[in-house]
Amino acid sequence: MNWFFITLGYSGLSPKAPGTAGSVVALFLGILVLVYFGVQTLFFATVLISVLAIKAINKYEEQTGIHDDSRIVIDELAGMWFALSVAPAMGVSLGEISDWQNGFLIQSILSFVLFRYFDITKPSIIGRIDRETKGGVGVMGDDIIAGFVAGILSAVIWQGFVKLQTLL
Repeated sequence: MNWFFITLGYSGLSPKAPGTAGSVVALFLGILVLVYFGVQTLFFATVLISVLAIKAINKYEEQTGIHDDSRIVIDELAGMWFALSVAPAMGVSLGEISDWQNGFLIQSILSFVLFRYFDITKPSIIGRIDRETKGGVGVMGDDIIAGFVAGILSAVIWQGFVKLQTLL
C-alpha cells in the first residue's frame, strides 16, 4: 500500500478538514499541470491516477476493513483535476494566471468551491454513488462525478458572466 499516494503527499493526514486540505493541494498541482503541460495532459493524468487509486484503495480496504477512510484524499485530486479539465480547460502561461480577463483563476477557484460543495453535500447521483458503491470505485466515483459537475457549472457561470458583460 502506498500511503503517500492515497493521502496525496500526506495532506490527508491534516487533523482538520483532510478533504479540503487534499483539495487545496490538488488545486495547486492541477494549475501547475495546466500551465506547464496543458489540459489534455491533466485529463489523461487524472484518468490514469484514478485507475491506480481505485486499485490502491481496494487494497487498503482489504487490509484494514475501513471503507472511505477520511485520510484517503487521492479522490479529491481526481475530482479537482476533472473539474479543472472542464473549467478553465485552458493552458495559460505563469504570467497569465492572474489576468482576470481570461477567467482562468476565477474558474479555477469557482471549480474548487463548487467541487467542495458537491463533495460535502453529496446531492443526487453523487450521494447515491457514495452510499451504494463499495470499494475504490465508490470512494473515487462520487468525487469524479462531483468534479465534472463542478467544472461544468463553473464554465456555465463564467460564460454567463461574460455574456452579461457584453450586454451591459
